[in-house]
Amino acid sequence: MNESLKSKTLHGVGWSALQSVLNYGISFVVGIVLARLLDPSEYGLIGMAFIFITLSTVIADSGLTNSLIRKTEATDEDYQTVFSVNLAISVLLYVVLFFGAGLIADFFREPRLVMVVRVLGVLVIINAFSQIQRTILTKRIDFKSQTKVSIVAAVVSGVTGIVMAYKGFGVWALITQQLVQTVVRTASYWIYTRWMPHFTFSQKCFREHFDFGWKMLISNVISASFKEAANAVIGRYYSAQSLGYYAKSRRITEIFSINLTESVNRVTYPVMSEMKSEPSRLLSAYRRMIRTTMLPTFFCMLMLAAVAQPLILTLIGEKWLPSVGMVQVLCFYLMLYPLHAINLNMLQVAGRSDLYLRLEIIKDVLLVIPLVLGVTKGIYWMLWGYVLLGFVAYWLNARYSGRFVGYPFRQQVKDILPGFGIAAVSSAAVWTITLLPLHFHLQLAMQAVIGSLLAFGLCEWFSLPEYKELKNIATNALRSRHTSYNL
Repeated sequence: MNESLKSKTLHGVGWSALQSVLNYGISFVVGIVLARLLDPSEYGLIGMAFIFITLSTVIADSGLTNSLIRKTEATDEDYQTVFSVNLAISVLLYVVLFFGAGLIADFFREPRLVMVVRVLGVLVIINAFSQIQRTILTKRIDFKSQTKVSIVAAVVSGVTGIVMAYKGFGVWALITQQLVQTVVRTASYWIYTRWMPHFTFSQKCFREHFDFGWKMLISNVISASFKEAANAVIGRYYSAQSLGYYAKSRRITEIFSINLTESVNRVTYPVMSEMKSEPSRLLSAYRRMIRTTMLPTFFCMLMLAAVAQPLILTLIGEKWLPSVGMVQVLCFYLMLYPLHAINLNMLQVAGRSDLYLRLEIIKDVLLVIPLVLGVTKGIYWMLWGYVLLGFVAYWLNARYSGRFVGYPFRQQVKDILPGFGIAAVSSAAVWTITLLPLHFHLQLAMQAVIGSLLAFGLCEWFSLPEYKELKNIATNALRSRHTSYNL
């Protein structure tokens, strides 16, 4: 990787990671306050509605923005065409949600869902107004601007949600929070990019992007459908309260795994797209990305599983105690998420959206198994089924994506196994502290101290290459920041 691209990439990764840390850090703090003020069943209602909001958002994008990022020299005509298509589809989908809200409410046996779906459905249209702006910033690897946007949106919406929850608005506090966050974020993207739509359409541009995007669209719809299927199963066959426990558990576990992946992927997808004509550089970047991403992911997820009980009792209280077991199982499932995402990213870089689609279909057909277990056996049977199939999915993703750069599944496992082993030993030692007859506040404090010392101590002792690289990146970033302050 040449120095300018390497510098640009590291700078982008730094800002992207900062965006995730600050944005989800703020959201996490806001979530703690809201969880203490609101009932789990109110979170369950939002979870039910978001099954359809998420699917609609994926369909509205149509895979076209991925095609824009992949295209090295995208023109304004490309942007205008994709914007017009996304907006038109979004409006159509909102109409479907509006008139289908009654059927959704009947399915979940929750009459309150009618208004919840109709109001939250506006998010699909609002999101369409920011897709191109976010794509432009991503292609520029300008994550500094995106970080500022995310922070402002998270703070404004968080304060709004807390005030409304405190005033007794219940589920509408969560709804308003989502609306305010999306509106502020969209408006800010327009300010930073200065890009304006002309509502023009080019059939030639559409065909070019749709040729790549339609396979991504089907893949993403299938993937999102099966991801949201767990919410549908819990909401339909159990209760809004059970779904609230699951939704909060998922939110807690996603803070580390998915956010770390997104912060890396937002930068590396456009960067790897630039290197696709240089196989040796691409392989080197690919391996480094997997190693340096998975080391902190393993530590964060396994440590979170170890401290789940005292952490939940400390942060959101005893009424959320049923979430503990869900958090622990989800940690084992979501710790593999970065591996799925990075390997699938490689298929996009290689232009193999057809193979991407084929893999998604195979994996999502297999996901029927845990869903059936959820309906017939129970929620935990379903979650452990997800864990097992997560390993199968990783094998499939790595097997096919690795062929394009000569990085087979066996070599990937060999690269990440040392980091996993150290993380597993450290977290197992930390978990044993929960067996001591101590107050949960003291347990959590001891776990935090001992876990940190074990993590850094073992990494220093075994001198893992990925640890050294992460340490160098952090050191250089601190030096750079210190220098800028002195100036």
